[in-house]
Amino acid sequence: MKGMVPLRRVTRMAYGDSLASEARVDGDYPVVGSGGVSGCHNAHNFGAPGIVVGRKGSYGSVHWVPTGGFAIDTAYYIDKYLTSSNLRWLYYVLQAVDLRGSSQDVGVPGLSREAAYCVSVPAPPPAEEQRRIADFLDAETARIDHLDRRDQKLLGLLGERRKAVIDHEVDASSRSSTKLFWNLSVLRDGTHQPPPRVDLGVPLLTARNVSSGQLRLTELDTHVSEDDAKILEKSLRMMAGDVLLSVKGTIGACAVAPAGFPRSVLDRNVALLRPLPEYSSEWLAFVLRSTGLQDQMRISVTAAAQPGLPLGVIRELRVPDVPPNEQEGRVDRMSARCREIDQVVDRVKRKGSLLSERRQALITAAVTGQFDVSTASGRNVTDGVTA
Repeated sequence: MKGMVPLRRVTRMAYGDSLASEARVDGDYPVVGSGGVSGCHNAHNFGAPGIVVGRKGSYGSVHWVPTGGFAIDTAYYIDKYLTSSNLRWLYYVLQAVDLRGSSQDVGVPGLSREAAYCVSVPAPPPAEEQRRIADFLDAETARIDHLDRRDQKLLGLLGERRKAVIDHEVDASSRSSTKLFWNLSVLRDGTHQPPPRVDLGVPLLTARNVSSGQLRLTELDTHVSEDDAKILEKSLRMMAGDVLLSVKGTIGACAVAPAGFPRSVLDRNVALLRPLPEYSSEWLAFVLRSTGLQDQMRISVTAAAQPGLPLGVIRELRVPDVPPNEQEGRVDRMSARCREIDQVVDRVKRKGSLLSERRQALITAAVTGQFDVSTASGRNVTDGVTA
């Protein structure tokens, strides 16, 4: 392995500049921040090619900008005036080290320039070797990226197939429709005045918890105290079989509360729909996910400061008028087909994770000199990675 030196001995990093959206003039230069390209402008502050490193937000992110561009103030930039190294080699070096772990500014997490300069990176080899390493990694990562793009396309097709399965069953279920409200015993949204948050307590569910189609707790969840939860539960207590529908943010995502789910309370971004005892919760969830219901919800979203789906609109949604004794059979058919699709989706996603790991390992090995790129072949980088 090659010797290591502080990043300050390899490059300097310059601060990006403030550029409000309304100040941008349509042009040929990409506007780049910590999250990548966010628009274009008619002026640039770094040359072609360039590297942009996230400073705030997605701090530690690394972006290659072959055209040069305008780095905004959430990022740093590097171009040929700030380093004597091959910029493409340096781009891979910055991906091989952990910039995210080097700094968190007080208050708002971020990457300080001084902390970044202290990060150990491989000492630059001769210029010709830098070029060979960059050329090798360009070719091999391009192969991996091509596989990833193909898998992303496949995931999109699988998502469309899943939706088609639901639409076919829901659309064929009945020639008549009825108001959703007539199939519910409870229709309420969560608290509009959430109590103070506490470190440990009862989870406060938001639209985020239903966005995947399954009710899940996340690391980002906040909590309310036991006493406050009891007060909220006097007016609305979640039960197994309730259907939770996101009415703010990602509008229209829904999930069924499973038996044994941890005690939780709801905020205003989530509506609770409790079907009548004879009505299937799973059937209702599938109906709400169908294209017909999603279209009804989309065109009904109110034009407010933050678009939302009022309870009054949910009441009036038209759903297929399907007898309860037919609902379970249709749910079983849809569930079986969707499980088959979801299993393929899981395999494709696992493959994507393996490819990402291989990509990172290949970059690290090449820039740290673990093998000679002049004789190495990356043809085995995807061995064992199958869908």
